[in-house]
Amino acid sequence: MSEREQWSFPEELQPRPAELRFDLDAALDAVVMLRSEVPEDAFTAQILGTERAGSGVVIGDGLVLTIGYLITEASTIWLTTNAGQVIGAHALGYDQPSGLGLVQALGRLDAPALARGTAATCGVGDGVIVAGHGGRAHALEARVFARREFAGYWEYVLDDALFTTPAHPLWGGAAVIGGDGRLLGVGSLFVEEMVGERKVEGNMAVPIDLLEPILDGLLRTGRGGRPPRPWLGLYATEHERRLVVAGLAPGGPAANAGLRVGDTLAEVAGEPVAGLADLFRKVWHLGAAGVEVPLAVARNGKRVELRIASIDRANLLKKPQLH
Repeated sequence: MSEREQWSFPEELQPRPAELRFDLDAALDAVVMLRSEVPEDAFTAQILGTERAGSGVVIGDGLVLTIGYLITEASTIWLTTNAGQVIGAHALGYDQPSGLGLVQALGRLDAPALARGTAATCGVGDGVIVAGHGGRAHALEARVFARREFAGYWEYVLDDALFTTPAHPLWGGAAVIGGDGRLLGVGSLFVEEMVGERKVEGNMAVPIDLLEPILDGLLRTGRGGRPPRPWLGLYATEHERRLVVAGLAPGGPAANAGLRVGDTLAEVAGEPVAGLADLFRKVWHLGAAGVEVPLAVARNGKRVELRIASIDRANLLKKPQLH
């Protein structure tokens, strides 16, 4: 048994079946362990590593929903059920705008599917279960402490993300399960936030509602069925009411155009930017991947104007290979 499987939440933090209106064990059996291996020369290897582990949720016949960074550029994927079955799997697709990924088991997967609900029924203060692979021992009673926009420095924005507390230590791909036993979201990140004067540790989850509009596209083409967004390869952060370039993807469009770490981002196509989410939305509003993005930045007290030839980030990623 691996170190990952040996630990457990104290019983007082685990959900109590007698207080639930659904079969807890059946719901938890739909959550499988997901392990992936990524080639060392993959674009994401340096940032995300070559060995990744998390969870996935069975949503159909051998079809597993997870968070996309676990399977991006994966050459090998293994699924493990609560009953101990280990089976290989194939990455079907990754939708970069939502962050969701789909995996197909390469054989019969002996795990039930978890019905999908809607995060629209879940409000701040509502109780949920955040479950990683491993049954009740790895299931956590939690509550929603926020529902709001989330912007990630890697050119990522969710209009309405779920935030739960306390934090689950195995958040990647974990299932957020509502009071009716249905799937409400998929775990993505660990977060620390101030709620009033109190610091709260928790997880950000991608709402399940984002899956339905893209599911057919993921199954057919491996993508969400919408035009690819322009990608610049810049990592920005908000600092003292300024939007500062904190990093650049080596050889990416922004680096090639002359953007520098430390530049303050001021305008996109002549429009001032007000925060991280606004920056990315203004870039995406210009058109699909390949569009030229005019940026104005402040550098050493001077205004510098750049024109960045955006690309489709997916073109840099290794494609799934079905062996």
